[in-house]
Amino acid sequence: MELVYLLEHNPVFFTGSVFALGLLVGSFLNVVIYRLPVMMERDWKALAHEHLSLDPPEETAPLTLSRPASRCPHCNHRIRFYENIPLLSYLLLRGKCSSCGQSIPLRYPLIELSTGLLSAVVAWHFGYGMQAGAALLLTWALITLSMIDFDHQLLPDAITLPVLWLGLVLSLFPVFADLRSSLIGAIAGYLSLWVVYQLFRLVTGKEGMGFGDFKLLGLLGAWLGWQALPVIVLLSSVVGALLGGILIFLRGRDRAQPIPFGPFLAIAGWTALLWGEQISSAYLQWSGLTG
Repeated sequence: MELVYLLEHNPVFFTGSVFALGLLVGSFLNVVIYRLPVMMERDWKALAHEHLSLDPPEETAPLTLSRPASRCPHCNHRIRFYENIPLLSYLLLRGKCSSCGQSIPLRYPLIELSTGLLSAVVAWHFGYGMQAGAALLLTWALITLSMIDFDHQLLPDAITLPVLWLGLVLSLFPVFADLRSSLIGAIAGYLSLWVVYQLFRLVTGKEGMGFGDFKLLGLLGAWLGWQALPVIVLLSSVVGALLGGILIFLRGRDRAQPIPFGPFLAIAGWTALLWGEQISSAYLQWSGLTG
């Protein structure tokens, strides 16, 4: 009871606790980001072989989000529990495998740290309660989707659809939007990008985005209501232009190579989750549409 009292009445303690939780969750998200696309690819290959009446693909070791235990990709060293403490283990190991000395990719501790920091921001913004809990789940889902889309240009239905449905369920209470706004938001979010996709394909003969982007915007509409969609679309366009330009400049990315839009939608959606109303009010005042 004392712990619950501290979490509820001490914002600093609550925020620090959520930061620590975010570090742990970030470690798990690293596993999901790496393994889920591999698991999906294996399923696709098996289905393709079955559909084409081909011999089954070569047997590989079973892979789930929990098994097998994490290992070094260079020497196959099984990572011990004390070598897998979020952020701390990376620092103590100086960013290298304890067995072979090969470098551990910096992205792993960065994802853990980012998850911890973003979780702490959510905790500080909403305070102890249902909104904070729901916002944390959405934050973790958006981080996972962003990284998978960045790596593979893929937004897995295994994440987007359950989180979309969760947004609709939360609207029954409501947490961020009422049921009517949530339902219209899910429909309008999906259809708006679907229409843009169809028009772009009709004019250029090319596919400008994937169906996962439609579902992601529908997800955000379900969570935040249709009123948040204009802000999300505007912010995602701005973020996409800025970060896309930086990627092209820093990495020499081919302009003809598609840049995933999912991370930009996720950043915009997360920003709207926390400060959407303030951004809308500031824009209306700046544009002179309100007195």
